[in-house]
Amino acid sequence: MRRSIDDDQIPVPPVDPEDVAEMLPVNWAVSVCDDYQDSTPRIQLIIEEVGAPATGLVAHLDAAQARRLRLALRSALKEIGEELGQ
Repeated sequence: MRRSIDDDQIPVPPVDPEDVAEMLPVNWAVSVCDDYQDSTPRIQLIIEEVGAPATGLVAHLDAAQARRLRLALRSALKEIGEELGQ
């Protein structure tokens, strides 16, 4: 089973011209997959450069790792004064 959950494109934020070369627009995608030997469902987080499909990195997160990532994103939002949401 593979099921796409969400995806988006992250443009390069405004930066000084000399820093643009270090910044790339990226796509991210989150999906659920159980195509593993143990058939345990995992969350897949894919990050790849815009215009370079199938060249990105794929993280295969178990439930504990996905919760830790969610907590880290929530903490980062709080750190910059943003709404935490549900």
